[in-house]
Amino acid sequence: MKDIAHFIMGVFGNAFALFLFLAPLITFRRIVKKRSTEQFSGVPYVMTLLNCLLSAWYGMPFVSPHNLLVSTINGTGAAIESIYVIIFLIFAPRKEKAKIFGLFVLVLSVFAAVVFISLFALHGQSRKLFCGLAATIFSIVMYASPLTIIRLVIKTKSVEFMPFFLSLFVFLCGTSWFIFGLLGKDPFVAIPNGFGCGLGTVQLILYAIYRNNKGESKKEASDQSVELKDHLKNGKAQQFGEKEVGQV
Repeated sequence: MKDIAHFIMGVFGNAFALFLFLAPLITFRRIVKKRSTEQFSGVPYVMTLLNCLLSAWYGMPFVSPHNLLVSTINGTGAAIESIYVIIFLIFAPRKEKAKIFGLFVLVLSVFAAVVFISLFALHGQSRKLFCGLAATIFSIVMYASPLTIIRLVIKTKSVEFMPFFLSLFVFLCGTSWFIFGLLGKDPFVAIPNGFGCGLGTVQLILYAIYRNNKGESKKEASDQSVELKDHLKNGKAQQFGEKEVGQV
């Protein structure tokens, strides 16, 4: 019964993870349409790519038995996230492009180092421990990467740059894999996804608080600009009228 529940949670985890990987499609459609990354951050996508690569490697049978579901979905996620990163690099401003490209190269270097060490220097349980620790550390980093967006939400009191579906599937995906890890007694799956479950909860709470403020800060700034222009215009008109009266 426990094995069945473990498998079912793995299937749910795969489904929610796939939705999580596909959730940014709305964001990237906007980026391509506007040909600009605006205030969206590319960091979460690069860190998600690293997490997918390391988790897919950890789930391989010769590294960690009974975790093939972890490997298949994260391999799919790595392909999807690679496309996102490439699109972001195409449309990002020069400074942001350099930052994300540097991070992308670092990600590939870290993954290559983990693969090399685990294949040629480690065997059996030590290989699983090493790959599991690497996957856990960078899974937590992945889940923590949206903290910059959370700070922006709190600062602007707007959820315009924190898509709802992305936050929702962070919560659902983290929760599913957290339970999967608990049932399988695998701390390398349970710990980082427990963190993701908590962070997803925080994002959903913030969305509930500020859900009616999408783009409101921009609208207020625009309204203030219009009011200022009207004020200056009226002031000039009044001044011009006074001059005419003086001439008469």
